[in-house]
Amino acid sequence: MHRKYTALLVFALLVSVTLTYVNHFHNPFEFDDHNQITDNIFIRDIKNIPLFFKDAKTASALPSHQTYRPIVMSTLAIDYYFGKGLNPFYFHISTFFWFLVQLVLMFFLFRSIFRKATSHPFSDFIAFFAVAWYGLHPANAETINYIYQRGDALSTLCVVAAFYIYIVFPKKRKWLLYLIPAALGIFTKEPAAMFAPILFVFILLFESEQSLYDIFKKEGIQTLKKSLIPTIPAFIICIGLGYFIVKMQASTWVAGGPSKFHYLITQPWVLLHYFISFILPVNLSADTDWVAFNTIFEERVIVGITFILVLLFIAFKTSVKKETKPIAFGILWFLLSLIPTSSFVALAEVTNDHRMFFPFVGLSMSISWAIGLLAIRYKEKLLPYKYVLISLCILILSGYALGARQRNTVWNSEESLWHDVTLKSPKNGRGLMNYGLSQMRKGNYAVALDYFERALVLNPYYATLHINLGIVNNALGKTAQAEDYYKKGILYGADDPTTYKYYAKYLYSKGRIPEAIFNAERSLALCSVDSDSRYLLMDLYRSAGQQQKLNTLIEETKKVSPNDTNLLRFTTVASGPDPIKTAEDAAKKSPTAENYISLSLLYYNSNNYEQCISACKKALKADPNNQFAYNNICSAYNALGKWKEAAEACKKSLEINPNFERAANNLKWAEQHLK
Repeated sequence: MHRKYTALLVFALLVSVTLTYVNHFHNPFEFDDHNQITDNIFIRDIKNIPLFFKDAKTASALPSHQTYRPIVMSTLAIDYYFGKGLNPFYFHISTFFWFLVQLVLMFFLFRSIFRKATSHPFSDFIAFFAVAWYGLHPANAETINYIYQRGDALSTLCVVAAFYIYIVFPKKRKWLLYLIPAALGIFTKEPAAMFAPILFVFILLFESEQSLYDIFKKEGIQTLKKSLIPTIPAFIICIGLGYFIVKMQASTWVAGGPSKFHYLITQPWVLLHYFISFILPVNLSADTDWVAFNTIFEERVIVGITFILVLLFIAFKTSVKKETKPIAFGILWFLLSLIPTSSFVALAEVTNDHRMFFPFVGLSMSISWAIGLLAIRYKEKLLPYKYVLISLCILILSGYALGARQRNTVWNSEESLWHDVTLKSPKNGRGLMNYGLSQMRKGNYAVALDYFERALVLNPYYATLHINLGIVNNALGKTAQAEDYYKKGILYGADDPTTYKYYAKYLYSKGRIPEAIFNAERSLALCSVDSDSRYLLMDLYRSAGQQQKLNTLIEETKKVSPNDTNLLRFTTVASGPDPIKTAEDAAKKSPTAENYISLSLLYYNSNNYEQCISACKKALKADPNNQFAYNNICSAYNALGKWKEAAEACKKSLEINPNFERAANNLKWAEQHLK
């Protein structure tokens, strides 16, 4: 194919995918994004990047979620730096850019593999269709929207890049350059370690020109040696780094799943589910309600195992002929890439839609090439209908693109996402709880309580659920019931710092300062990553007049997040004279939104509410979409008793970031007085 046509195909691919995802760039942080990103104080300074490689303790505000993925965490810190805060837009732009890079590399990779199978000119168009199908697939929208799970996207990119370098630049293999992206992929997410066995399959099929049957012949040992020797460097890197990553996981991290046996026997059915979802992605859910099977005699276990055997049978059959080898390679890519998440490590969820991202590279290759071969074989008969076939391909891709846009819409807010989960996964207690949370943040306490109680039937010992029941009961004035739920939350989640944090907030609101300090200190001791716990404890130290402890905590926090503007409201107490004048001079010298926000906090803490509002308005001139400016205006109006103006300001803050908890709480305060 002429270069200009190749460029046209790549351009069409990038434009179609970008137009499909144009409605996702402002989607908020969701699910694990909160403990990994928004509550994680370590991503707030780019200088903390070396700490992410040191260990996994800086990876999450929840100790049980502290996994060693240093490259993912580094990219999050970089996005925070360029976005000047927790602006989801910059995080989404980053993920999406690398997704486009992956698609371009996939096109050239697929084209190279297909050309090894046949020299037919259709191969380039088949490669385009395969990559477009993958890029527009609704299941992949789950990964692209889920910011923290960019680990799946970035590690897949690394594996694709490693294969691209290996295949397209054969003369450079002696320098082992292809292992660089492979190694980066493993530091991004563990499944990238499957690069080595997938590479072995590629060499066996395409370079040694053997079939899978040849492994079991008399000369099988020689066949294995011939294909295995070139992959030895890859196996050394992948096994070595894979072992290193496992050893670097935090001791507090827990897989959280059922027994390994029950998890394992469920996975064949899960693989069938993934395969069906590739063809017909109609029941995608951000958090499924699937549970592990109890017995191997479960009918679905038999069906799943039969499905895997059928796939292997097809892979063996198609590995024989040169023209069908891409089908076999794609099937084995699909199966091998799922080994880390679908075998002996029992994860908390037996299935996750974002786990399809890596294996779908293989499926898109395999199925598209199978369809393409039929088109090549019957080209003479199909030639009169070529425009009909082209229209059909466009219609199919458009259908998947519409599905992806719909998933982007589902991820548009906390409420829409978790409402979708309650519909798709009605037996998921966590999904019911999170939808209840979205209603609680809107002030719909009765609705929230209903969903929490429904979740409690499914998850009676879920610590976070008990904490939320405490919060909503307190909001409804049921103080005794609230405290009982808080204590149960601590009982069921003794190692969960959030249980102590929210109980401390409750005690603080009741004026029980010593008890609140005890629980806040316990929360921070369990996990120093949580920024919210730090600010809470600073508030408590200031309220209790414990100046030395306040100063110590401020200095500790500055080391981790030296540019944290939230510290200014505490340093006014701990620092020397005239902090307001210093901040005023800084704002005059450099009239940035950040400087005016800092000044507004100082005005607020000194009860100069009108000046606080004025400073925030100047911040908005520099940055019209500054959520903190609107929230501070709301706080100042609340202090002045101007409830209507306060509510209007906080609504604007929440329009920018629907998950801004402080703005949501300030809005509730204003609306309660308006009522």
